[in-house]
Amino acid sequence: KGKPHKLRLYSIASTRHGDDLDDKTVSLCVRQLQYKHPETGETVNGVCSTFLCNLNPGDDVKITGPVGKEMLLPSDPNANIIMMATGTGIAPFRAFLWRMFKEQHEDYKFKGLAWLIFGISTTPNILYKDDLEEMQQNNPDNFRLTYAISREQKNSEGGKMYIQHRVAENADELWKLMQEPNTHTYICGLKGMEGGIDEALTAAAAKQDVDWTTYRQQMKKAHRWHVETY
Repeated sequence: KGKPHKLRLYSIASTRHGDDLDDKTVSLCVRQLQYKHPETGETVNGVCSTFLCNLNPGDDVKITGPVGKEMLLPSDPNANIIMMATGTGIAPFRAFLWRMFKEQHEDYKFKGLAWLIFGISTTPNILYKDDLEEMQQNNPDNFRLTYAISREQKNSEGGKMYIQHRVAENADELWKLMQEPNTHTYICGLKGMEGGIDEALTAAAAKQDVDWTTYRQQMKKAHRWHVETY
């Protein structure tokens, strides 16, 4: 049997009530990690992602948690929620959006603006595409959906369209929203996305002689800036 593998943490992609609204399920968004070993050329499979992707219905899995308080939706139904995701970083935002627009709650009826900026490589890789677009169509005043599809769309300079380019295109509007005290901003996905996002918002804030780094720190202190990258 040997020594067990170390704990792996995954963001929960469902609300507290589960996808069936019976409080009995929890959903994850998992992509199987697979890469070529740089020296041997051998295909290497991720330990936990491969295990999860190969599970069959009814299999038992040992889990613990939940842990962490970074990616929690504020209880204020009037809050504005800016979400920036790449790939499986959509997981916590799926939970947010399901609570806002799919579940019916007497004590929570979302009235703010939810804006998802989602970076993916190709259209078939848009996770939960049908659900996202249905929610946007049904809630046009409260849900804004912006894709950055790197292998299909071009940025203003003719290169690939990454999430930071969409942030740059909308930087003035995002910056204006972020100055509202009830706006929360969340970033989840690849660590490399943060630099370009900071660069775009630095330029927008500078137009009002505001130092972005200082303002971002103030938002974090006020629990309005939330980052979970890997």
